[in-house]
Amino acid sequence: MDSILVTGNGPLNGQIPIAGAKNACLTLMPATLLSDEPLTLTNAPRLSDIRTMSDLLRSLGAEVSSLQHGKVLAMSSHDLSNLRADYDIVRKMRASILVLGPLLARAGQAEVSLPGGCAIGARPVDLHLRALEALGAEMDLRDGYVHAKAPAGGLRGGVIDFPLVSVGATENALMAATLAKGTTVIRNAAREPEIVDLARCLRKMGAQIEGEGEAEITVEGVDRLHGATHQVVTDRIELGTYMLAPVICGGEVELLGGQMELVRSFVEKLDEAGVEVSESEAGLKVRRRNGRVRAVDVVTEPFPGFPTDLQAQMMALMCTAEGTSVLEEKIFENRFMHAPELMRMGAKIDVQGGTARVTGVERLRGAPVMATDLRASVSLILAGMAAEGETRVSRVYHLDRGYENVVEKLSAVGAKIERIHDQ
Repeated sequence: MDSILVTGNGPLNGQIPIAGAKNACLTLMPATLLSDEPLTLTNAPRLSDIRTMSDLLRSLGAEVSSLQHGKVLAMSSHDLSNLRADYDIVRKMRASILVLGPLLARAGQAEVSLPGGCAIGARPVDLHLRALEALGAEMDLRDGYVHAKAPAGGLRGGVIDFPLVSVGATENALMAATLAKGTTVIRNAAREPEIVDLARCLRKMGAQIEGEGEAEITVEGVDRLHGATHQVVTDRIELGTYMLAPVICGGEVELLGGQMELVRSFVEKLDEAGVEVSESEAGLKVRRRNGRVRAVDVVTEPFPGFPTDLQAQMMALMCTAEGTSVLEEKIFENRFMHAPELMRMGAKIDVQGGTARVTGVERLRGAPVMATDLRASVSLILAGMAAEGETRVSRVYHLDRGYENVVEKLSAVGAKIERIHDQ
């Protein structure tokens, strides 16, 4: 099992290219099931989760080709030979549930395995099912699978009123509604950039959608969708992660492809902490204004609030900030599992339920630590870059799910980091 060895060695300078968004691409890929014509995605990230979704689509009869060293995905679902998403593939990635809406909308039925557990807490699919039921689908949960069937004549438009904001359920509902007969109104919809990106892609395919990026989305169903080519939006979580590298280590780094509107709430917190973020022709430039950053309080919220997927990385920064910060996690439970590992490096953290109190120290110390999930893994790498001595991060297979070429990207700006292939 591979590990990553990091040695703190001072300021970073240079450029880091930001990849296409993993969460957007995983949502866009199932959209190919809505049409019998080709869908091509450019700016695709090269990640293990993308390979898993490719395998799932192929199992349903879709053709998926990876071109230009993985940066282009050419897909075609002209022949759906199978309507069952098996547990053996679905268990690897929760985003697999996103094939449910497209299959129901186009084929009228689907069997999709329940995704199972998740290291960062319960993430139930009940909101997905309720949304599709509002479009007339019949749902039967048995033997670990969702057995779904559309009414005679296909899905029909309806009102979907989410009691809680859910990105995945909004995405499933949006895709299904494009082929439903009549008008669908999605209320309390998620507003994430990934939702906006999906709507733009679906519109290129012929869908009639209004209101994406707002709390209410209206979809007028069409008889069929056609093929399209779409560029995947920049990954705002990778962007935010690498923005923290020069903040933790010093120096100035330019994030190529970075867009302020994707990370505005995050930038507001960095500004409060004493970090300068400026727009450049190629993206965003980030540097500390002077000296040690100040502690700031953070509450995770649905977009446009502070992203839960940047909470672990922000905690790593706060470990060496001046003062005490309070981080409140309101999206997922069990998402402070990186805290004990940071404490092994000398961090002062007190976790009480969904709240973590972090008192900054002058310097962290390198130590062997273990990644518990995707974002925790990169937070430990960031902490290691700010620590005295060596930090060895194990179980980095989590990292491969969400960050491409992390060692190469950080090495290019001066970080002392290497991947160790353990025997």
